[in-house]
Amino acid sequence: MKQLWLFFYATLATSLTGSAQTNSRAYKTMLEAMYKKSVPFVSVTELKKMPETVLLDTRSKAEFDVSHLPNAHWVGYDDFELKRVQAIPKTANVVLYCSVGYRSERVGEKLLAAGYQHVHNLYGSLFEWVNEGNPVVDNQGKPTQRVHAYSRLWGVWLQRGEKVYE
Repeated sequence: MKQLWLFFYATLATSLTGSAQTNSRAYKTMLEAMYKKSVPFVSVTELKKMPETVLLDTRSKAEFDVSHLPNAHWVGYDDFELKRVQAIPKTANVVLYCSVGYRSERVGEKLLAAGYQHVHNLYGSLFEWVNEGNPVVDNQGKPTQRVHAYSRLWGVWLQRGEKVYE
């Protein structure tokens, strides 16, 4: 874990001083170092083509309330319980996301262990979704530019939208 944080700070310094292309490479490198690859990935482009997908947001309720992917359901992370997904058939096509994909990968592992068959982690998660220019909605289901950036440290990876930290 210590190596991950050291790597993160190094790439953060690069991203603050580099070009957009350097930032993108640093972001991808950070993601690759962070992921365990224990849950299959789906890209933003692939997600947009997937039929009948159940979207699960694994961030905190406060983060979800600021904005989330349209039609997503909140399931949480710190207090995640399988009973929150018991109505979802184990054969459903499930895509999980959080801010960058770490928390969603952990919840995805729990779903796979519980017998869910088609579980995917959105590569780059909400930040990647927004950075690629896709819409998010607030807790009333209305389009918004506000995006919870988790923390100022992680918020550097969010390139679009109005960053919210509360």
